[in-house]
Amino acid sequence: MGCKVDYKKINKILTELSKEYDIYAPKRFLKAGRYSDTDIIRYDIIEKAEDIVFDEKSDFPAKEVLGPITQTLFYFTEDEYRESKVSSKKILIFMRPCDINAMEHQNKIYLQNGGYADLYYQRLQEKVKIVLMECSKGWDTCFCVSMGTNKTDEYSIAVRSENDGWLVDVKDDEFKKYFEGEETSFDLQFVEENELEVKIPEIKNKAILTKLKTHPMWKEFNSRCISCGACTIACSTCTCFTTTDIVYDENGNVGERRRTAASCQIDGFTDVAGGGKYRTTPGDRMRYKVLHKFHDYKARFKDYHMCVGCGRCIDRCPEFISIVTTVEKMAKAIEEIEKEEC
Repeated sequence: MGCKVDYKKINKILTELSKEYDIYAPKRFLKAGRYSDTDIIRYDIIEKAEDIVFDEKSDFPAKEVLGPITQTLFYFTEDEYRESKVSSKKILIFMRPCDINAMEHQNKIYLQNGGYADLYYQRLQEKVKIVLMECSKGWDTCFCVSMGTNKTDEYSIAVRSENDGWLVDVKDDEFKKYFEGEETSFDLQFVEENELEVKIPEIKNKAILTKLKTHPMWKEFNSRCISCGACTIACSTCTCFTTTDIVYDENGNVGERRRTAASCQIDGFTDVAGGGKYRTTPGDRMRYKVLHKFHDYKARFKDYHMCVGCGRCIDRCPEFISIVTTVEKMAKAIEEIEKEEC
């Protein structure tokens, strides 16, 4: 059971909620796309219902709210340091099921990694309440059904956008006072079938994994992938970052330390002290990313693969590399290796 709310009332509710919450949702930025005269849709604070883009997939994921591309960790002087501050407001995020599942995946990395919790992620994540944006059809690059991330019940409010208002289902008692109104039937719908499907191959033992790492299939990407990192920045589960000290004075003893999103697909990501350099080719880096998404993460955390099938990496790749096709090629490579093993 839900209730129907017209746009005039919705905007009054959002105005009231904004006193206590920073409200984030997919928002259109005109003429800010990567090509001339194109828009971009990414997460930002919204003020009214009309700001929220329901009918298009955002170019960038909801993870930007909790893990900004650039984030100040702390400020320092010669004698002391002070942690950066965050808004005193709580956070309300409009998210599709794949992004909600992606946040759960990131929670394992940031909050359950060997008993260590990342303070800078945790202090934001514990303030979050979720508004589920009904997603019943998906888009041509989505494969969330294959990844089991097309559904979720982890939300405080669920909404369906219609021409004359929203259908709303409120699970969290904290929000029920805002959505009192005419009750109506609201059967929340989820995507049941995508245009794209992928079957994740099982890597049965270490011997197969070792041979897979040196399989010729990865060399294809030496001429295709340009190592721009667009796929990982658009990914809803990637968590790699680098840190940089920004100094304010010529003596270098006053400044701030920033965390900035990084990409395992960019040359130099694996450089280490002493001149060591690993994964030197695009093929090596692609192999690392694909195995991390479709083997390593599940092997470590046991529950599910890291990828949620949002398809943003396919959308953003300037070389039209499809992660689905790549996984299918990996599956064929594993079959070849298994036949050789017999």
